[in-house]
Amino acid sequence: MCNLYSQTKAADGIRAAAKVMIDKTGNLPYLPGIFPDYMAPVVRNGTEGRELVMARWGLPSPAFALEGKNADGGVTNVRKTTSPHWRRWLGEANRCLVPFTSFCEPNQADGSKVNTWFAFDEGRPQAFFAGIWVPQWTSVRKVKEGETTNNLFAFLTTDANAEVHAVHPKAMPVILTTDEELDLWLNAPWAEASKLQRPLPNGSLKIVKTGTKKDDVNEDQIADALPPQAELF
Repeated sequence: MCNLYSQTKAADGIRAAAKVMIDKTGNLPYLPGIFPDYMAPVVRNGTEGRELVMARWGLPSPAFALEGKNADGGVTNVRKTTSPHWRRWLGEANRCLVPFTSFCEPNQADGSKVNTWFAFDEGRPQAFFAGIWVPQWTSVRKVKEGETTNNLFAFLTTDANAEVHAVHPKAMPVILTTDEELDLWLNAPWAEASKLQRPLPNGSLKIVKTGTKKDDVNEDQIADALPPQAELF
């Protein structure tokens, strides 16, 4: 289950890659570690074209999962798209693109649970998960907050490809890799868009970092520039 990812490219990179017409994020922050229930950018279809907006990570949980609970922290990953709970949000109006530059899986294959970060290469090019979003959902996310209304999102998962399977055999996020796939996910009927719920081809991803809770590329660049004896404080 992917419950940690990063978005370390500037907003103009997201806008260019996803052909965004309207940016409603304001000053998009640098996000080297996005955790469940955090705010993060998503790309959705708007009335005047594709929009870049902020949403809260975690879709509404199924009713059975909330029995005996007084808050709903949300579901970060969606796998079983045949479930009636998820089917209502699989149409074009509720599909979105979730920008990311790397994602993290704990190493479960060797039992160490060491955080392992994957990207397409060391440069962490802009990429997108196949996402689902739900607008203006009212619920109690945290007891101390009380009832709030939020735009919510999550992304699909699928079988792991070879690289991810070696670390986390259970699953990997659904990743869209071409302009055509971005268009299909946002605009095609579900019968066609559902075919995108598949693992990436083997050899597509690379491990770019291990052992950290954030893929802080800026910190890496600073460290690389320091003399061998220097330390970061």
